[in-house]
Amino acid sequence: MNLIIDVGNTNVKLAVFQDNEIVNKQIVDLDAIDIKIIELTKKYNNLGKAIISSVGRLSEPQIANISNCISTIVLDSKTRVPFKNKYKTPETLGVDRIALVSASVLKYSKNNVLIIDAGTCITYDFINTKNEYLGGAISPGISTRYKSLNNLTANLPLLKRKAPKKLIGKSTKQSIHSGVINGISMEIDGIVNKYRKKYKDLTVILTGGDADFLSKRLKSSIFANSNFLLEGLNFILEYNTNE
Repeated sequence: MNLIIDVGNTNVKLAVFQDNEIVNKQIVDLDAIDIKIIELTKKYNNLGKAIISSVGRLSEPQIANISNCISTIVLDSKTRVPFKNKYKTPETLGVDRIALVSASVLKYSKNNVLIIDAGTCITYDFINTKNEYLGGAISPGISTRYKSLNNLTANLPLLKRKAPKKLIGKSTKQSIHSGVINGISMEIDGIVNKYRKKYKDLTVILTGGDADFLSKRLKSSIFANSNFLLEGLNFILEYNTNE
């Protein structure tokens, strides 16, 4: 059994895999991660190995504590991956993006795949039929756009995510919802269409915290998979321990 630890910008996700299937998944606070991992190792006494994907919020003592409990790989740009990385600055490629591209190789090897991760940021990552990662794009996510409108202006309120009923906002709040949600939906549809014109038989994966919310508002044909990153991390762990 494998333990997957995904420390994102907003949440920490823990997942236990058995035979490539998730048998336990939970979201925890960063401060509680040590206790939760001890609980999981007691509950699943055959947990053999773990992988950590962190965007930088996990401290060295926390990593050391986890490594003391279970044999652990800390994902970085030097970790063996199941694709050819043609990014010009591979050392700057986020570990979350590395995991997503690895998941695409697991699920759709030798296909043109565009992975869209809708969270704090919206990332676009493309891998071709040769399993070559070519790069992508980074854009502000839903919550980031709402916060930016509030933080960088004098009078605009901070709103929670809400689907606009109409294109034309007839109040400031309606206008913000229309601008943020319709803007992101049109952005994603537009980028997908650009890729489809250039690459045949394109598979599009939508994942991340806002995936379910956005999938209902997109015109493009996509596959929504909220566990795609976790599956990629599990694949990397297996790839590095079953040589």
